[in-house]
Amino acid sequence: MTKLFSLLGLSLALSFGSAYAAGEAAAPASAPAAKSAQQGKMATCNKDAADKKGDERKAFMKECLSAKPAGAAPSDKKTAQQEKMKACNKEAGDKTLKGDERKAFMKTCLSNKG
Repeated sequence: MTKLFSLLGLSLALSFGSAYAAGEAAAPASAPAAKSAQQGKMATCNKDAADKKGDERKAFMKECLSAKPAGAAPSDKKTAQQEKMKACNKEAGDKTLKGDERKAFMKTCLSNKG
């Protein structure tokens, strides 16, 4: 009877262990797709820093990894829209508008050209 319980306990332990291992293996499989851009950036920065050592390398890697890609700079149109939003918000706040009155004012303010 004790052998039966021992075998049952062992088989349960093995099945839970293999299920846990399968779950562990499945999690990292989806992670590389999400990290590929950062990994590519790391590889490029690492290659460029090959001739640097110590604090110089550390500073270079920090700057290289934090740099935004050339195409990531905000466009002028987006910046202009943000400035317009900021100005309209300030004006609405100065007039202490609330609720539907503020909503109508913001719609008009943001739709104005110039």
